[in-house]
Amino acid sequence: MNRPLFSVVLGAGLMGRLLAHTLAQAGHRVQVHEALGADGQGSAARGAAAMLAPLAESAITEMPVVRMGHHALKRWPQLISALPEPVFFQQNGTLVVWHRQDAAEAQRFESLLLRTQQQCPELPTSQRLAAQALQAHEPGLEKRFNQALYLPGEGQLDNRELLASLLKGMTQLGVDVRWNSPAQPDDFQAGQPGQPDWVFDCRGLGARDHWAQLRGVRGEVLRLYAPEVTLQRPTRLIHPRYPIYIAPKENHVFVVGATEIETEDLSAVSVRSTLELLSAAYTVHSGFAEARILEASTQARPTLVDNLPAIRCLTERTLQINGLYRHGFLISPAMLDVVLEWVQHQTTHLATQFNLKFQHA
Repeated sequence: MNRPLFSVVLGAGLMGRLLAHTLAQAGHRVQVHEALGADGQGSAARGAAAMLAPLAESAITEMPVVRMGHHALKRWPQLISALPEPVFFQQNGTLVVWHRQDAAEAQRFESLLLRTQQQCPELPTSQRLAAQALQAHEPGLEKRFNQALYLPGEGQLDNRELLASLLKGMTQLGVDVRWNSPAQPDDFQAGQPGQPDWVFDCRGLGARDHWAQLRGVRGEVLRLYAPEVTLQRPTRLIHPRYPIYIAPKENHVFVVGATEIETEDLSAVSVRSTLELLSAAYTVHSGFAEARILEASTQARPTLVDNLPAIRCLTERTLQINGLYRHGFLISPAMLDVVLEWVQHQTTHLATQFNLKFQHA
């Protein structure tokens, strides 16, 4: 009888947990090394809004991310259904709104979406909503906006529920998770006798010792409890400096964010960012005036020089998966499927389909 394949995963953030859980489901014996603890505080995924919005993101990113995001919208329900605990998942589309003074910027945003739809016609077409249609789609906005863009099919999930359910699933499948156990690819010789069959480096910024081009991009996010606010889908507000998003989770919890700062500073959220995010939320819905700030968090997203993800083969059986930037939840299922295809066939057609950088060292 053939022994099960032995895989080592470095890092227990979103990509590491997703890969470890899926490999264990496939029958691998899996060992995970995480430099920090089980609470995920060191993972950018813990502070994310977890929106699944390939068309909306296309205004500020490239086609590989859009294609991977479109793939993820089909894959997330499958991945979540295999988990032991429920994870909030919603696919009610994205709403984009703007104030009158930002109409020119909104027109530019719409033109970028139209360009994306020409390049990627499989995406659902955005719809311009006049006041009456907007009221029907999102009555909670209380007629504050005269028009909007509706992006059907886009979604979101609860990032923290997902991380917790992945961990529970890993435990049930017998994954050997070693917390406070930093490790690097050089610690293993994948494929050699007595060594793992596969090593997967998913350490994010922790992999800079092997990937010099990695940098951190700071993001600042607020979590609010707003019992007077009801939104049925993520709402994005066109803003002079950057599009601000409001992602409604369960039980009137909202994640509000947008900021991108070229620094790895993880000190507390700045006053400027807090004022901008809260003011923007209030202009979308006056009920945010009585919201309670549950959390103000910062994160440093692992980012490569072109802001696009990549996979590198240090050896035929040692892979690095990194550079997910602000798109971790949007593209991680596609990255996962590329890795699984490589493990099974030692080739990957999906990477070509997504135009994902798959490099050999």
